[in-house]
Amino acid sequence: MKFFVDTAEVDQIKELNDLGMVDGVTTNPSLILKSGRDILEVTREIAELVDGPVSAEVVALDADAMIEEGRKLAQIAGNIAVKVPLTWAGLKACKVLSDEGNMVNVTLCFSANQALLAAKAGATFISPFIGRLDDINLDGMELISDIRQIYDNYGYETQILAASIRTVNHAYQAALIGADVMTAPPAVIKKMADHPLTDAGLDQFMEDWAKTGQKIV
Repeated sequence: MKFFVDTAEVDQIKELNDLGMVDGVTTNPSLILKSGRDILEVTREIAELVDGPVSAEVVALDADAMIEEGRKLAQIAGNIAVKVPLTWAGLKACKVLSDEGNMVNVTLCFSANQALLAAKAGATFISPFIGRLDDINLDGMELISDIRQIYDNYGYETQILAASIRTVNHAYQAALIGADVMTAPPAVIKKMADHPLTDAGLDQFMEDWAKTGQKIV
């Protein structure tokens, strides 16, 4: 499974990238706002830092304007994935931009029907939002499973990018189901290393080592 980092904070991306934990980055208007940076400036900096796809989202609502914005974002770097919403206008933009050779990430997906349309429109990535479905008492993982089956049934090459990942359980469940990618905040990715038994075992080792009175260096 590929790990995309869901943030526009360059320092956090760099830390994970240095550990080999970054296969790409996703941003959105909310994350750009949180960063306090200019969208073109910060997107360019991120794209220079990582080798994989960097999703940069359009903010227009009609297809022609989305296409215009998408083309400008795609010019930032060769690894930009233009992010468009899963609306009818977004699907039109996806088709044009993907036909022009751009990577396109279709976001805000909440149903298997939407995912099917995105694949047919040539999306590189489809981003189903797990956490937001869980918020309204629907099973986000069931959606990932349904999309996986549909895409496998017909050989669609669109990659399933599990988004709105909020917990470590979301991460491993998406991996078990077969999502191609997950995008998660840096804190969730780092939390995946935690386990109480690891901590307890380490504490015991350190206690026993102190009793030996030895040093390695």
